[in-house]
Amino acid sequence: MIDVQRRLFVRTLATAAGTLLLGVALAGPVRATETVKLSEVSHLHGIAVDVTDPSRLYLASHHGVWLTNPDGTATQVSDNRNDYMGFTPNPARPGSFFASGHPERGGNLGVLSSSDGARTWRQVSAGVNGPVDFHSMDVSAADPNILYGHYGSIQVSRDGGKTWEMAGKPPADIFDLAASGKDPDTVYAATRGGLMISRDAGRTWQAASMVQRPATMVATAANGTVYAFQVGVGLLRTTEPSLAWQTVGSDFGESVLLHFAADPSDPERLYAVTDKNTILASRDGGKTWEPLQS
Repeated sequence: MIDVQRRLFVRTLATAAGTLLLGVALAGPVRATETVKLSEVSHLHGIAVDVTDPSRLYLASHHGVWLTNPDGTATQVSDNRNDYMGFTPNPARPGSFFASGHPERGGNLGVLSSSDGARTWRQVSAGVNGPVDFHSMDVSAADPNILYGHYGSIQVSRDGGKTWEMAGKPPADIFDLAASGKDPDTVYAATRGGLMISRDAGRTWQAASMVQRPATMVATAANGTVYAFQVGVGLLRTTEPSLAWQTVGSDFGESVLLHFAADPSDPERLYAVTDKNTILASRDGGKTWEPLQS
């Protein structure tokens, strides 16, 4: 039984890391504005609720940004097929986003912003030693001028992404970053060694949980709620500044959660992307989940 659990543990970790750090092409070519079945939008790198219509989700993928439709399809909204990583909404401007990643023909995109619902993008900064490729990036809801990103080191911007500086050495084997919703100098990290927290803007790090299991995702909400996923434990939740994590959902089978979004208008409505590229939805704050219509 122990050997079986070990094999499952190694496989889920490898899958999570591969999905987070590699990114593979969509199956088949796509055109901007094309509408396809939701299940055909693969290799997702980010998810966000459309604040103008919470029944729809933005999906950042290896080939562009998509918006889900009520009929179980998704429409490409970006005017290109770039690989969007570090996808995060700007909490100060509905319909605005930050991202990083790779252009179609290779290389790094630096730090991008969109103010028209992810349709068009412009580079606002190359980042330190850039152009960077932030696979994980987040905006502070406590101060939307502050952004954190991971590219070799932890980088921080205090002017809305225009300029960046080195903050400090990241925790080992980092998968995800999340800026606190209450304190602009607090940032969380999901790592192979577990959940970590920095209270000095990424300069130093400490364990954020007594449970030292690999964490593949961490996300925050403006109301101070923090969510995280730990392999072998499930979806966890706490309310800042407390680090008293509680398990709210554990019935994910062999899947792990990689990306996460909470509906700002309804904290009971949650969404997640698994390592198997399945989009899950919860209507009860994470207790139960079901696949989004596809």
